[in-house]
Amino acid sequence: MSTATDHDTEVHGHGLHPTEKQYVVIGLILAALTSVEVGLYYVNIGKANTPVLLILAIVKFAIVAMYFMHLKFDNAILRRLFVTGIVTAIGVYTVYLITLGALF
Repeated sequence: MSTATDHDTEVHGHGLHPTEKQYVVIGLILAALTSVEVGLYYVNIGKANTPVLLILAIVKFAIVAMYFMHLKFDNAILRRLFVTGIVTAIGVYTVYLITLGALF
């Protein structure tokens, strides 16, 4: 006899989704990363500030996309679309920051 989780996996073709407890842990991780970002605003570490904030933004984007948008459990094509979008955005943002002299 299959459980509801097995049935959902068979019907929808997805793996197991995070539990409510895991979502709370993920939320706490995102809150901690946001706290670090806010702290970096007040403790300016010079030109290293921008790349560190950019890396934190990428990490937060990946966590939100994988778990809250369920990309970790969807088709690979959807994941590729989001990765292409973030890579393009980072590239454009980096070129803009270099143009302003904020990175190097």
